Amino acid sequence: MQIILLRDVKNLGKKGELKNVSDGYARNFLFAKKLAEVATKESVARVEAQRKKEKTVELENLEKTKKLAAELKDKLIEIKAKGKEEGKLFGSISAKDVAGEISKLGFTVSEKSIIMDAHIKEVGEYEIKISLAQGIETKIKLLVSKEA
Repeated sequence: MQIILLRDVKNLGKKGELKNVSDGYARNFLFAKKLAEVATKESVARVEAQRKKEKTVELENLEKTKKLAAELKDKLIEIKAKGKEEGKLFGSISAKDVAGEISKLGFTVSEKSIIMDAHIKEVGEYEIKISLAQGIETKIKLLVSKEA
């Protein structure tokens, strides 16, 4: 019997896939748990239309992410922090602080996507890597200066 999966099923397939399974497995397990439906011409056409729509949305999101990466590339962000005369900071600059400064520029970047080896504890200029969705990465420059 041909079925269309309504959800991901372990060891069978992913949502929207067309599969051949035994009649008993389909009736007693997949249909009973609403994990699949019978593959008719209408349902196959509906799934294909939905798949095309999802692909279009995915491509739009990819383009937005690429545009964001291009706009962020080599941007200079300055953070002023309290520190000692020798250049050591009283606290540290974290990914959350960097994300906050980026959001002040009008960009939305998750602090989880900001890759820093460790918290910044000294005044200076740093290069920060930002890993956006779908493997797109960019770098920004961060200038940490002492507050007057």
